[in-house]
Amino acid sequence: MFKKILIANRGEIACRVAATARRIGIQTVAVYSDADAGAKHVLACDEAVHVGGSAPKDSYLRWERILQAAKDTGAEAVHPGYGFLSENEDFAKACAAAGLVFIGPPASAILAMGLKAESKRLMEAAGVPLVPGYHGADQDPALLQAEADRIGYPALIKASAGGGGKGMRVVDKSEDFAAALASCKREAMNSFGSDAVLIEKYVQRPRHIEIQVFGDMQGNCVYLFERDCSVQRRHQKVLEEAPAPGMTEALRAQMGAAAVAAAKAVNYVGAGTVEFIVAQTAYDQPESMTFFFMEMNTRLQVEHPVTEAITGLDLVEWQLRVASGEPLPLRQDQLRIQGHAIEARICAENPDNNFLPATGTLQVYRKPQASSFERNTVRVDDGVREGDTISPFYDSMVAKLIVHGDTREQALARLDTALAQIHIVGLNTNVQFLRHVVRSPAFAQAQLDTALIQREAAVLFNQETVGLSAAVAAVVAHTLQAEKALQGHDPFSRRDGWQSHGVAQRRFEFVWQDQPRSARLSYLHDGAVSLSLEDHEPVSGTLNFAPDGQGLGVQWGGARCFSQIDWQGETAHIFTPQGATRITVLDPLAHAGEVAQEGGRLTAPMPGKVVSFAVKAGDKVQAGQALAVMEAMKMEHTIRAPQDGTVHELLYAPGDQVADGAELLKLTS
Repeated sequence: MFKKILIANRGEIACRVAATARRIGIQTVAVYSDADAGAKHVLACDEAVHVGGSAPKDSYLRWERILQAAKDTGAEAVHPGYGFLSENEDFAKACAAAGLVFIGPPASAILAMGLKAESKRLMEAAGVPLVPGYHGADQDPALLQAEADRIGYPALIKASAGGGGKGMRVVDKSEDFAAALASCKREAMNSFGSDAVLIEKYVQRPRHIEIQVFGDMQGNCVYLFERDCSVQRRHQKVLEEAPAPGMTEALRAQMGAAAVAAAKAVNYVGAGTVEFIVAQTAYDQPESMTFFFMEMNTRLQVEHPVTEAITGLDLVEWQLRVASGEPLPLRQDQLRIQGHAIEARICAENPDNNFLPATGTLQVYRKPQASSFERNTVRVDDGVREGDTISPFYDSMVAKLIVHGDTREQALARLDTALAQIHIVGLNTNVQFLRHVVRSPAFAQAQLDTALIQREAAVLFNQETVGLSAAVAAVVAHTLQAEKALQGHDPFSRRDGWQSHGVAQRRFEFVWQDQPRSARLSYLHDGAVSLSLEDHEPVSGTLNFAPDGQGLGVQWGGARCFSQIDWQGETAHIFTPQGATRITVLDPLAHAGEVAQEGGRLTAPMPGKVVSFAVKAGDKVQAGQALAVMEAMKMEHTIRAPQDGTVHELLYAPGDQVADGAELLKLTS
């Protein structure tokens, strides 16, 4: 076994490899870019070497620097993770030339499976089922058109060197073929440097099912069952599960045998995934499923944890043992499926805006309690911590959430609960979208195909699971609870709105879904509080709340809900078991000085007391500088300069009571 390895990757996969290496006593070396100098994977390893600038082409793709780092640190082997250099046959060759073990397949296998057309010819020779199509070298447009007409429509044009959905077009009729071919070739050339394409029959109602294979240097090869990766957006996976719902034992054995044949055809060593497209005539007829070879990924996959969950194996440990020359730890007849596992990819993106990637700081990042490899539990694989930045240089994945249960139904329930426990503030994520998918009838009933997201768009996008009344009640209750925690023991410090006559009232202003909203809180003489939601959704009633763990149990308007709130400025990010939302609370005192009126006047927006001034007449101030502190409703608020200027005059003294609209000081530009 190796004593030290270098991990030529970043983020969660680097942390994942480092965790297994540490467990079995192997030292690790991390590499990092300028953007990743303080990243989690750097601290997860025993040593770290800087390899260049933030962009991948300046760091993680500079293999000469990575090989030099391995040499300088005494590493014996290189684990490429996935992405970057993991499927680069030249890098695999360079590792061997440098005397390093490449923890992956032989360069010849990477090359053979790297080109779709070449791999399909190999698979055809190995007896692996292929989608009817044309995979030849002759790229004459007239020939390609004739082949598409022969195969029949709808037909799929696909870049031979492609991936990630680029260079791919579905053509519904013959007269549309020429324009689609030209567009596909242009995109393929721009993305991959080659405009070669292949033509295939477009499979209707397709499922994406892949088989995990493992080979060793002794010629052994096994399959570790299947994963269903049908739920995709823009041809990229969103949810993966194992085993595939509806899979029969007969079909599993056939697909497993085909995957092993594919691996043996290229003398495969290490972890690989043979991907199949599966046609189905109906969602509830597994006996009608027919599979065809699509491609082989010659590396560990992002979704490998679901296979680990149902087999109880550590696939990274298998990689390390096989790469060091050991035989496979188990035979095919020793492998078993136990339970069901699902993985959700937590990404920084906005699903309601065409999954636009998001960047920003993880101001709040809370995860469900998790453990790495225990069955019937929750696992989180990530490469970030609270306070880290999701930069534009790398992919948008924040973490992978993996759950395991005895049944698919149990795993689904655990996944929804775990997603509800993920609190991220600071940037958009797909967490709530994932909950919509998991709760959708189509996914729950395993009506799976690669068009599920488009097909179920009406129940997946622009869904608000926490309404205005629940959001307002949560914010008001949390505000009152915070004020209660601050109060002292003497009667004059109580924040309960008591007064000798009448009913004290308090107004809250909000912005909800870009619309102004307001609510009125009344302090009743019996100590209770009554909340009235005004404007478009009139609701009123007694507001009750009590601490419940890290949050509050809130009851109002005939509904009860548990909620937790994280604040980002004036925006309350509300997390509940039903879903999450956000609402902006407008504090008029906090904005008192934001707009200069009448030549620099600063006025009190509501009745209160002047606590102090931070300036005196003649002082020069800058925009945003604190000028005064007011107290209203037993809370202190700082009033700041709206612009640069000079304090002309203070019109009140500390301790003075001021009326709504009273001018506090004069500021000249």
